[in-house]
Amino acid sequence: MGGVEDHVHILCRLGTAVSMADALRQIKGSSSKWANDELKPDTKFAWQTGYAAFSVSQSKTPNVERYIAEQEEHHHKRGFKDELIDFLKRHGVEYDERYLWD
Repeated sequence: MGGVEDHVHILCRLGTAVSMADALRQIKGSSSKWANDELKPDTKFAWQTGYAAFSVSQSKTPNVERYIAEQEEHHHKRGFKDELIDFLKRHGVEYDERYLWD
């Protein structure tokens, strides 16, 4: 797991009994509670409504781990929004930009 101020990446393996939606609901809920209880920010912390999730081949796991570890350096060169849109286009994923950012 790793990220920068406007997004986070999590590499995990989910069993067949756990849906992506359930996993993200648990991660977001638990981490929001922790952030608000422990960090006590001036304004209540909350995740955005949506998320992006991608499957990764086992053989590509080391590449993804490296990518996650280098997020801060990587995003000094290229912004997250541009990167996500390029990724979606490159992999033929249809999207409506109105629903990417809230």
